[in-house]
Amino acid sequence: MTDTLTPATTTGPATAGSDLSGAATQAYRSALEVIASVEPRIAEATRAELADQRSSLKLIASENYASPATLLTMGTWLSDKYAEGTVGHRFYAGCQNIDTVESVAAEHARELFGAEYAYVQPHSGIDANLVAFWAILAHRVELPELAELGLKNINEMTEAQWETLRHKFGNQRALGMSLDAGGHLTHGFRPNISGKMFHQRSYGTDPQTQRIDYDAVRAAAREFKPLILIAGYSAYPRRVNFAKMREIADEVGATFMVDMAHFAGLVAGKVFTGDEDPVPHAHLVTTTTHKSLRGPRGGMVLATEEYAPSVDRGCPMVLGGPLGNVMAAKAVALAEARTPAFQTYAQAVADNAQTLAGGLLSRGAQLVTGGTDNHLVLIDVSSFGLTGRQAESALLDAGIVTNRNAVPADPNGAWYTSGVRIGTPALTTRGFGAAEFDRVAELIVDVLESTSPATTAAGTPGKAKYVLADGVAERTKAASAEMLGAHPLYAGLEL
Repeated sequence: MTDTLTPATTTGPATAGSDLSGAATQAYRSALEVIASVEPRIAEATRAELADQRSSLKLIASENYASPATLLTMGTWLSDKYAEGTVGHRFYAGCQNIDTVESVAAEHARELFGAEYAYVQPHSGIDANLVAFWAILAHRVELPELAELGLKNINEMTEAQWETLRHKFGNQRALGMSLDAGGHLTHGFRPNISGKMFHQRSYGTDPQTQRIDYDAVRAAAREFKPLILIAGYSAYPRRVNFAKMREIADEVGATFMVDMAHFAGLVAGKVFTGDEDPVPHAHLVTTTTHKSLRGPRGGMVLATEEYAPSVDRGCPMVLGGPLGNVMAAKAVALAEARTPAFQTYAQAVADNAQTLAGGLLSRGAQLVTGGTDNHLVLIDVSSFGLTGRQAESALLDAGIVTNRNAVPADPNGAWYTSGVRIGTPALTTRGFGAAEFDRVAELIVDVLESTSPATTAAGTPGKAKYVLADGVAERTKAASAEMLGAHPLYAGLEL
């Protein structure tokens, strides 16, 4: 967009930290006026969300700020078209423009990540993982079964043959990172569908270092012999050696799948290269397109050519009609991520995480693994006498938005937790640098030190209620406002 000015501290054309004058501002104002004419409460909630995001320190590691171009792309008539199927092979007529959109998005994804194949239809990260899981099952279970029977597709199976195949589908093994070690609920957590689809086991981290022990993963894989070895994380503050993980997968005959939803921006921005880049090593890589990649909320699957035909069956296998408007926004965001400016941004995300971790450690906070070398930091708040839920709530009272998270071997479980997860992607988009992130660390520790558990009716410390000392929220918000004012969000946009 030519009507914007991009400060040196932000990246790419018209980012969230840019000065939005002219056409962009008018576009948002006009859109909200149209919305308000039908349902004013939705228009008001939209304005309120911008105000909330502008006035708080957004430290949730899985959130970011998309560019105006990305956001505006989602609000178009591309939303109105059904397009089940794949490019050139749709179940509806009149999909030529959706074909263009999907092709462009996939092209940008392949070029950005160096992937052989890209599937941009998934609506979310969970959808992307489901597509990958079922593509692996189709490739590793269904196709061999059909070949053995001399059949072309499952519709040719007898009922007895189909029942045999269904049984095989439901008894495959998957090995993924445990939730408390930093893995994601879609990597086999029982309440999630992934935990119900597979005979599943988890690998954790070394009890002393809290880092992945590759020898232990190898031993678990040799003993369990999974069909799928899953790597990736949502709350592990270190890099992963994907070359080693692929060696383990190959040794036991497993398909190697990586969920890079959290750190895709660091892969796209060439912060993670070589053994730390999952794409050259994995059979399939799944991701969201928001988080550190800074695009629209959605998912994506990258794969080798071997798995491409099975991945292409994602719709209608597990997906409904693809969202044309969101695929278009993915294309815009992926185009932004292919610029040198995005690489500068990605490196700043990692550098800022180091600064944030250092600032917390120097002020006495306890961090899982003792620090970070990616985009996130996991604070063990038990050293402050708090649960994760208490810490999260007290920080929110002070205008610092985080999320509670389990730590390895967490005694408080996945609901109350003993940790708080924070990340640098969003505030880096706003232009925060080392000085601001050190100040953020100071504010976080001040709030945590000023918070104490509230006692229950029985007189014992509770896991949810807390007391934040008088005046702390106010002074924290004042200090935050000074930094946020220097790095405005969507500057010039007045609604």
